[in-house]
Amino acid sequence: MEMTDLPETLGPHTWITEPATKAVMEALGQGAARFVGGCVRNTILSEPVDDVDIATVLTPEEVIAHLEMAGLKAVATGIEHGTVTAISGGKPYEITTLRKDVKTDGRHAKVSFTADWEEDAGRRDFTMNALYAERDGTLHDPVGGYDDAQAGYVRFIGEPQARIKEDFLRILRFFRFNAWYGMGDYDEVGLQACAANKDGLKKLSGERVQKEVLKLLGAADPMPALRAMAAAGILVEVLPEAANFERFAKLAEIESHQLFTSDPVMRLGALVSGQVPEINALADRLKLSNDMRDRLIRMHTDETRLVSYLSIREVRKALYWMGTETFKDRVMLHWAVDPKLNNAVQWRALLAMADSWERPSFPLTGEEVMAAGVPEGPHVGRIMREVEEWWVDVDFLDDRLSLVERLKAVVQATVY
Repeated sequence: MEMTDLPETLGPHTWITEPATKAVMEALGQGAARFVGGCVRNTILSEPVDDVDIATVLTPEEVIAHLEMAGLKAVATGIEHGTVTAISGGKPYEITTLRKDVKTDGRHAKVSFTADWEEDAGRRDFTMNALYAERDGTLHDPVGGYDDAQAGYVRFIGEPQARIKEDFLRILRFFRFNAWYGMGDYDEVGLQACAANKDGLKKLSGERVQKEVLKLLGAADPMPALRAMAAAGILVEVLPEAANFERFAKLAEIESHQLFTSDPVMRLGALVSGQVPEINALADRLKLSNDMRDRLIRMHTDETRLVSYLSIREVRKALYWMGTETFKDRVMLHWAVDPKLNNAVQWRALLAMADSWERPSFPLTGEEVMAAGVPEGPHVGRIMREVEEWWVDVDFLDDRLSLVERLKAVVQATVY
């Protein structure tokens, strides 16, 4: 790979020059801290910067003292590993003391603190994540991460086998970073090391695997990474329920190129078969939240009829009973398998209608049903449901007299 000249600085960027960031760096002191990792990498690649991470030669206790002396809030979020979070301008800044690994077991690392920047870089995972920048933007590239980032080449620092055995999550991070930043062939040595150590994935917690899988699925085009994982025998280890690659690829293409969104849970739903036992097994293994589990089940089990040419009235009815989230999820699944490309306009219109719809409140109370002669008990709910279904069928008629007349008719025809 041809080497490029390292620019002297990142140049002026909002995240560097904003007062909140400057306050943190000034509190830590000149020369004591550098920006590190994703914020530097993404700036080089002209990608958005969401989080600002900082590395420092100061100990955690010194970091806290410096921050508090400057009037900034300090939160000991991971002090045993050297991490303190500063709150400045209402934003969090994660500050970590330079570290070196003392002992690792594939899941956790015992670390000691150091003042050596190159030693800190050497314990990180990929070269593109070991880029540093001083408070004025001056760049430091101890392991060749600048060229790799520019080339979209995800490369382990040092010997891949050693890096992976320190933390087996790095196997999934290898594919995740390729999905987000890769621009060509995978590093073959790194790929082989991931395949050789895939059994180590069993040692990881479901929460850590879930986080990496969802991040990977959220990339603009995650299919090449999934194919590489499948070929290396890794996908079956973490996502054996993956069954519908064609639907998944089409849905990801729709999101990335037509809707300019990315919903990893929606994409996960498109990738799996949709069988409830499989979804439950997946949710248990990856420790998905109950909301995620329920969403996946609803998008595959709801039986409301959906076609691209639903009328506005049919859309309102479906939205009322399904809810906006399930309606949109099912629209996406249908759109992803629709062979007629011209229907994209209609599917998009259904999503727009869902976004602008406000659910009306059913204007009948249990007290009114009992006042109509229905005894207190389960019959009240049954009568209310009967009238509600009629009210939805007539497109939420805003006519109090008609609603009362319908209630009377249902009450008179019902045997208690």
